[in-house]
Amino acid sequence: MSDSARITMTDLEERSFESYTLGAATFDLSGLPKEYYTLVDGSKSIIWVQPIFQALGLKSLLAASLPVENFTHAVIHGKDYTAVVIKQQGNYLALLIEPNTEIINNKFLFWAQSFDATSLKNNPKFQVI
Repeated sequence: MSDSARITMTDLEERSFESYTLGAATFDLSGLPKEYYTLVDGSKSIIWVQPIFQALGLKSLLAASLPVENFTHAVIHGKDYTAVVIKQQGNYLALLIEPNTEIINNKFLFWAQSFDATSLKNNPKFQVI
């Protein structure tokens, strides 16, 4: 049985995971940025997106000579942030979460893999830039 068949989440868990999100960015499969979502209150910058862009570029360079087709996610820890990059169908999604958050587990990764970042357009906490 695959992990996705075994993982089920309640609506409360899904809302809880979204509540940990402090920013999001989407990238196409070549690693180029598409959209950024930031908090309306301006409390978080988008400086965390640059390391994601660089990591996806590095992944592309490595893929040219190493078999990295099974890439599913990466966690990037910065001084003031933690970002999780998830490969979704047709794009990459990066989520900004508080540093030292203990939320990253199989259920979170499963949720993030199917999370539609465009839903943040309807969340009053976020703005698209």
